[in-house]
Amino acid sequence: MIDDLDLGFDEAERGEKGRHRRGAVRKRNGRSSGRGKTIFALLMALVLLGGIGGGAYIGFDRIRNHFVTPDYDGPGSGEALVEVKAGDTLTDIGNTLYDAGVVKSTKAFIEAADANSRSKNIQVGRYKVRKQMKAAEAVTLLLDPKSRVVNGVTIPEGAMSLGIYDILSKQTKIPVADFKAAAKDPVKLGVPAYWFNRQDGKKGPKSIEGFLYPSTYEIPPKATAEQILSMMVDEFLRVTQQLDFVDQAQKERKISPYEALITASIAQAESVNEQDMPKVARVIYNRVYTDKYHCKCLEIDSAINYWLRLQGKDPKDSDVLKQSEINDPKNPYRTHGVDGLTITPISNPGEAALKGALNPPAGDWIYFMTIDKKGTMGYGSNDAEYRNLIKTMCNNKVLTGSNCA
Repeated sequence: MIDDLDLGFDEAERGEKGRHRRGAVRKRNGRSSGRGKTIFALLMALVLLGGIGGGAYIGFDRIRNHFVTPDYDGPGSGEALVEVKAGDTLTDIGNTLYDAGVVKSTKAFIEAADANSRSKNIQVGRYKVRKQMKAAEAVTLLLDPKSRVVNGVTIPEGAMSLGIYDILSKQTKIPVADFKAAAKDPVKLGVPAYWFNRQDGKKGPKSIEGFLYPSTYEIPPKATAEQILSMMVDEFLRVTQQLDFVDQAQKERKISPYEALITASIAQAESVNEQDMPKVARVIYNRVYTDKYHCKCLEIDSAINYWLRLQGKDPKDSDVLKQSEINDPKNPYRTHGVDGLTITPISNPGEAALKGALNPPAGDWIYFMTIDKKGTMGYGSNDAEYRNLIKTMCNNKVLTGSNCA
């Protein structure tokens, strides 16, 4: 059978986990021999398969995969934090990158590292890289001192500004009050003024919420609160520019970028898992911008809890919130009996939520609920489906009390 042929490629060419170490001697004058063997093997395979006939196309496709190294084409997107450990071989590093979704194959990284004479200089440490990037560019990033995280602080996706100030204060010893003061003028921190334009007629403050992009940051030793927050705003602008967020929101969604950002922040706050964020965004759009719901209101608890947090209070579960809290007229983030999106974002969304707000799937859903303790979400398009979701939540002990009577 064709699978049993020795086609002339060695372990390194397969990209298998071998003993390929950084700084190993490379046979630069012997490259033609290796390539010649590979080309000869491919020609032999073509001859054999040609003799077998057209039905061997699938077999050839399988063989071709041995010769063509899987690799991404572009610079990648998003962010991944990877660690190079003491004693790691190129294969070890490649495996780490592959597991993190950075390179398409370990073999691609090994070949790119072999082609870069400086790859032996990759140092032990943590690095910020991008997902789905060309292996050669991954090698370049690992050699760039700016990619290395020395004094890193990680801001989780979905954190609200007050929580971010606490994290940054603990890391830098800068008082929380300094971050609050710096955040009062988002435009001064680098947020373009046009980001606060809205098409829905809603009025609200120019808040920093939504613009503090969740990522891992290396904080300079003498950085001020204003400089640190500006770093986060710069990262937000870099990511949204890469996503073409402004144009996509206006052309595809027919809404302002700020409204899309608010939607992303709500989807981030309401979703447990990334795969639910686009669907939650669709529910938000269906409620606010269509006639599918009984009003053009959100009626979500995450906005109420955001307001509670701003007041220094603890958030509450849905079945614990009082009607007086749900309908509090003093709450500017009230979404029951009030049409439209919230007056500002209610969290700082990550890339998945931003993408979900730009490209939600088609659907008539007007309800979303967390239906079990694993964070699984269910969706409904009418009252009957809503009741079934409630029943499922009660059966799974996610919801209790009068709602389950």
